Amino acid sequence: MTADVDGGLAELRPDRDRPQGWSLLIDGAPQSHVDLDDPGYLDFAYQRRLGHVIDVVAPAGRPIQVVHLGGGAFTLARYTAAGRPRSTQQILELDAALVQLVRRELPLDTGWRIKVRSADARAGLAKVPDGWADLIIADVFSGARTPAHLTSGEFLTEVRRALRPGGMYAANLADGPPLAHLRAQIATARTVFPELGLIADPAVLRGRRFGNAVLVAGDRELPLAELTRRAATDPHPARVEHGRALLDFTGGAAAVTDASATASPAPPADVFE
Repeated sequence: MTADVDGGLAELRPDRDRPQGWSLLIDGAPQSHVDLDDPGYLDFAYQRRLGHVIDVVAPAGRPIQVVHLGGGAFTLARYTAAGRPRSTQQILELDAALVQLVRRELPLDTGWRIKVRSADARAGLAKVPDGWADLIIADVFSGARTPAHLTSGEFLTEVRRALRPGGMYAANLADGPPLAHLRAQIATARTVFPELGLIADPAVLRGRRFGNAVLVAGDRELPLAELTRRAATDPHPARVEHGRALLDFTGGAAAVTDASATASPAPPADVFE
């Protein structure tokens, strides 16, 4: 099953190991994985790390209000709905053709409180009421790169406005050696949020390969001990950096503004092989 979308050619490919498992690829780059029989199953490492954030943002099972910037195959919205029934969620996905493909081939449960809007992530976020969200998740890629206007301090200020006090922001960031984009994103988040954490494979943090890291931010103390435990015991083990170690990691990188913003770096040609 394929469709022409803004990022190229979208393909839904069946998972040979899971009867109702599907992978979403755009121009050959893996974007999402869904198991229609088990929405609580997360396959990709970065999605599992975002799943850990969903699990700790509030007491287990409590409904939450979530804004998803970037839709993909709606994997994390499905995960939230399965683990936290009666949660209210908004998905902002610019690519209407992608939304149509996923809705048709991988339909959402009609009982889930999930609203999908075909809108630019930043423009759509501006319409979210002040303090509405318990959690905002950013997982936006166009041609395997995060658009520049979603990397600035002005964008993160809009994120914080839409979060309730004590709410959390989680962003999927992709970078490789010398990690200039990742360091700058952490420096930028520090100008808006007082509390930060970074979840990533140690090899990515050491600049040995291109990969994903999940930035977590909030205006109050984050559940870093629980995130650390979950990340360390995951099938895809990761490390959580915070505090002085995370500050040192930025290496004096400058914060990004709308005037200086650029898209995240393109992955190497062989990264998805």
